[in-house]
Amino acid sequence: MSDKERQSGEEKRVEEPVLPVINPELEHKPEPPKPATLHPAFYIATWIGFSSSVIIFNKWILDTAGFRYPIILTTWHLLFATIMTQGLARFTTVLDSRKKVPMTGRVYLRAIVPIGLMFSLSLICGNLTYLYLSVSFIQMLKATMPVAVLLISWTLRTSEPNLKKLGNVSLIVVGVIIASYGEIKFVMTGVLFQFGGIVFEATRLVLMEKLLNSPEFKMDPLVSLYYFAPICAVMNLAVALVLEVPRFQLADLQNVGYFVLLANAMVAFGLNVSVVFLIGKTSSLVMTLSGVLKDILLVCASMLIFADPVSGIQAFGYTIALAGLVYYKLGSEKLKEYGSAGVRAWGEFGATRPAARRLVVIGATFLFIILLLGSASSYGIVPAHLDPVKTAGKHLGFGSSR
Repeated sequence: MSDKERQSGEEKRVEEPVLPVINPELEHKPEPPKPATLHPAFYIATWIGFSSSVIIFNKWILDTAGFRYPIILTTWHLLFATIMTQGLARFTTVLDSRKKVPMTGRVYLRAIVPIGLMFSLSLICGNLTYLYLSVSFIQMLKATMPVAVLLISWTLRTSEPNLKKLGNVSLIVVGVIIASYGEIKFVMTGVLFQFGGIVFEATRLVLMEKLLNSPEFKMDPLVSLYYFAPICAVMNLAVALVLEVPRFQLADLQNVGYFVLLANAMVAFGLNVSVVFLIGKTSSLVMTLSGVLKDILLVCASMLIFADPVSGIQAFGYTIALAGLVYYKLGSEKLKEYGSAGVRAWGEFGATRPAARRLVVIGATFLFIILLLGSASSYGIVPAHLDPVKTAGKHLGFGSSR
């Protein structure tokens, strides 16, 4: 081969420049900003607002407004929930997670129907209680729910008996007994209905936990409502046809107002929606403390709106019950950990936002004064015409009809 041919061959093998694998312009391009999310406090406040509104709204309709048909009211709530969940399932993607649940006719009859029966009975008993007891006393009795759940889980053998846990919940029982002893408007019929509702609700929670232990049956509260609302509405309607429909009068419905009942059902459904967001955005600790705060606010709201008296003995007993509830759900080690973290956070909060801290202190002081005045008025220490609790209820247009 001549020198010219060899040289031309070498020239053909000259490599072209290699293109860069990464575009330097894209490599240093800033990431798009993440969508803004709401603070967890918003979801907590929304849940507390809806939960408290449902209870106060139901009490007002059944007692103050004179619509004394608690089973019909519950049936209306469930019918409205059925319509809303069916609509959401067909026209939105909110309930698409239901498609992952292997729901068959056999599963529905063996799992959903029994749980739905317990749910229906708990709602009926809970609404019947409003005819006999004050909202504040009802909330105090509800503090025994963890005790009922623990005992029923042992009875149904979903958990092993544990004397340590029984000792932990004993503080709740002692507190509720003291609160019941101090109740001025104690009505045994209402107490029996409330405890019946607690037993049925605790049974529902234990059966639901057993169902959800299977990975394929994971359901959020809204999907659960999609399955439970129809069967519960049918069950409640059957009971209402026997107990309340024969004496029902259209004048009672018109007296309350169609719009009021529609708003009541919307608030009840909004509560279920708010629970979904609360579970997804907060921790178990936050949910526990939020529940305690809600109960305290409900007691204060009951005193202001319905002029329900709360004695000093009741306040003392309820404080013990709430302390026992927090101790049972968190445990001593977690309480120490969260307590020290809370002290540090409170100090930092005061250093960074002193004005907001003062508002919190003022609000807590106001709640304490309301409870103190309610206790004083229940013993007749404050004259009726000077009682700010009763006066506030009258100005707001509320008051017990009894």
